[in-house]
Amino acid sequence: MVAELAYGDIREAVARLCNDFPGPYWRELDRKRGYPTEFVQALTKAGWLAALIPEDYGGAGLPLGAAAAILEEIQRAGCNGGACHAQMYTMGTLLRHGSDTQKQQILPRLARGELRMQAFGVTEPSSGTDTGALQTTARREGEEFVISGQKIWTSRAEHSDLMLLLARTTPLTEGMKKTHGLSVILVDMQAALQSGGMTIRPINTMMNHASTEVFFDQLRVPVENLIGEEGKGFRYILTGMNAERILIAAECVGDAKWFLDKSVGYARDRHVFGRAIGQNQGIQFPIAKAYTNMRAAELMVDEAIRRYDAGENPGAEANMAKMLAADASFEAANVAIQTHGGFGFAEEYDIERKFRETRLYQVAPISTNLILSYLAEHVLGLPRSF
Repeated sequence: MVAELAYGDIREAVARLCNDFPGPYWRELDRKRGYPTEFVQALTKAGWLAALIPEDYGGAGLPLGAAAAILEEIQRAGCNGGACHAQMYTMGTLLRHGSDTQKQQILPRLARGELRMQAFGVTEPSSGTDTGALQTTARREGEEFVISGQKIWTSRAEHSDLMLLLARTTPLTEGMKKTHGLSVILVDMQAALQSGGMTIRPINTMMNHASTEVFFDQLRVPVENLIGEEGKGFRYILTGMNAERILIAAECVGDAKWFLDKSVGYARDRHVFGRAIGQNQGIQFPIAKAYTNMRAAELMVDEAIRRYDAGENPGAEANMAKMLAADASFEAANVAIQTHGGFGFAEEYDIERKFRETRLYQVAPISTNLILSYLAEHVLGLPRSF
């Protein structure tokens, strides 16, 4: 049982599973812009994607630290947890704020792999990270919400059964705080597509991340799909953001370790002018510096996890961990390319693929600049900059 495994055992088991999905598997998907269905199914069958679901609902009931270990090992093995990591942190909104009926109907099916809840409908073309400015509306008509609007950068929408949608249920009026009047609504993706009230358009990006934009045109959703109280959705979404940032930081640490392993191995094995290139300080020092920054980021991730699992507020630590880990992983990616020279750009080494994948996390799900703004205002007490 997953719940009985220590973190070291979890890491070893995840690494063994990932061995069945080597570089050629990911390279082929990358060429075709394909979704790693077999990989996600294997993770589901092994119980890893149900790690945070309580045992009462069929999951393992593990703390966030265990989920971080799972995702870190996936990345360190050269795989890509971005195909399914959202289910770990979006599920928390349902668990903390959903009704007993919603949890009983959905969580056991998520744990068994009968449902996927990986789509997170928040960002819009005109609002970006200014969530309070979103314009998607959910108008109440009897026992239904009628949803109209558009979401963008909704990853995995084509591979999810349920979406957590943030929409405005109360019109914004003068003097009203922008983040008030927003609600979280569960959308049955298959039913929405079949009704014609929702359409999905893929967005091709520099990495294979299953990015889409989603359009809602008078989509009717039962009122019973509302999560928690109407109008309090922004607060509900915020409660999951610390977990999201910590888990993605753990993924970035895993990426950094993968790049460093590749760099060290190549620097030892590659011989030029009769000796290993790793004997040159011009090769050694960048690798050593990237390792130092990875370890510093890893320690911040550990501190954020400690505070989160202890029930403390890890807001500052979660944000710093995400920023430091994203920077460390991209530094390690650059070092790997520089160490490999031209081979770093060759598809067969997987470095260029992982380089593209890890670059995302300095921008999403929150950019480095917004993290610095948060720290300046909320931690250092500096005046609000905008």
